[in-house]
Amino acid sequence: MGSLATPERNLLPRFDWLPGQSSTLAAIHTRDFLQLYTRNTPTTYYEGRQGPTGFEYELVRRFASELGVSLAVDRSHHIEGVLDAVRSGAADLGAAGLVLDPLTPGIRYSRPIMSLQPMVIYRRGLHPPTSVEDLEELKIGVLANSGNVLALRNARRDHPKLVWRETHKLENTDLIAMVANGQLDAAVIYAHAFKLSRIFFPGVENGFKLGQPLTLAWAFPDNGDLSLLNRANRFIDRMRANGELARLKRRYFGHDDYLEYVGARRFISQTRKHLDKWTDDFLAAARKTGFDWKLLAAISYQESHWNPRATSPTGVRGMMMLTRTTAARMGVDNRINPVQSIDGGARYLKELVERLPDDIPSPDRLWMALAAYNIGMGHLADARLLADRQGLDPDSWEDVREMLPRLQESRWYQTLPHGFARGKGAVYYVRNIRRYHEILSYVTRSQRQFSPLIDNRTASRSSLFNVVAPDAAP
Repeated sequence: MGSLATPERNLLPRFDWLPGQSSTLAAIHTRDFLQLYTRNTPTTYYEGRQGPTGFEYELVRRFASELGVSLAVDRSHHIEGVLDAVRSGAADLGAAGLVLDPLTPGIRYSRPIMSLQPMVIYRRGLHPPTSVEDLEELKIGVLANSGNVLALRNARRDHPKLVWRETHKLENTDLIAMVANGQLDAAVIYAHAFKLSRIFFPGVENGFKLGQPLTLAWAFPDNGDLSLLNRANRFIDRMRANGELARLKRRYFGHDDYLEYVGARRFISQTRKHLDKWTDDFLAAARKTGFDWKLLAAISYQESHWNPRATSPTGVRGMMMLTRTTAARMGVDNRINPVQSIDGGARYLKELVERLPDDIPSPDRLWMALAAYNIGMGHLADARLLADRQGLDPDSWEDVREMLPRLQESRWYQTLPHGFARGKGAVYYVRNIRRYHEILSYVTRSQRQFSPLIDNRTASRSSLFNVVAPDAAP
């Protein structure tokens, strides 16, 4: 999928070898970049609203900055491909949700980075599995070469009838989707990976922890010198000692990283308590941009719950949750100033609407602009491209909305320029804003009490797997 370079540098000492001596680290400094192989997943690397992001990407980016070199990223692989690239020397290091396994041939591993807890997830409606015995009659999926396979192998020592299906062609979000739609009964993935995706799959439940926690680590070739590995280990030790590693883990995994699907009852309650103080600001921004002020209020509620000081784990801030880049482009110098944030967010939305092709009619272009506000114009373009490939109308929101969830499925996003995106989140985002807008429109037309507004009633890829039966165990 190509490479990406980040030019971030610092002035820390670069040398980790004797003068005149060749080393892996010396070669990296000579070519002036560190080559990373990773996976395009929500826990490793993906393109977010502010550009490339992900826990492991962020950690390696900081390591490259410490070395004083750029970072080149190849994100087009699954676990097996990452390990093969490390063994062959195509990658300086692999950071791809890899479990520390000293028996992996051709690989040296770094210091431990974080714990990985294998977890059984299952489809709602099944009898909840609570033990390994409960899994023996279920169709179970797992990613090949992952630590979750190790957990299953360990479990089969005491439960020889245990059978599962391994795949190296899918990712965790694919497995969760297959559990949700009935292609699998259950899957084994890491607990933190499920936490990031569970809101998009309400038909999938936590089961139980499978075995003991494993260890996330970086992979290095075992046929070279230790200069890069030693430097990486010192970097990890320092990040742990100064608390930066713990802060990064909290930022990416210490919360449910999804758009909160807030019920209409709570929205109406918040409207009664807080909207009046911001109405004039929404009206002013609406006069400047031509949008309905109630739409801007709905966007702001979805983004920040009308909290001027709101800050996301990824650094977007304020009533309209602007990134630094967007704020600068809109002339907003104080993102937590509610007047500036509302004005800047409204003008940014107008810019997105105007950037869309003229052929897209209203109101479809507004819904698409909202989706772009959430996941970026590049990912929206990918969804429109998918719609066109499928013989659908890329200018129709209904058709593009059907394609957005595919940005979370590896067989689709690997064919697209911008890769993985939380496409289901964008669908929920637009749906929520439209619902909030409708409620506000109703409220402004009626003097009724708010409570009557609430209706409590509203609220085969089997060929990709290798079945691992007891007689197929390694």
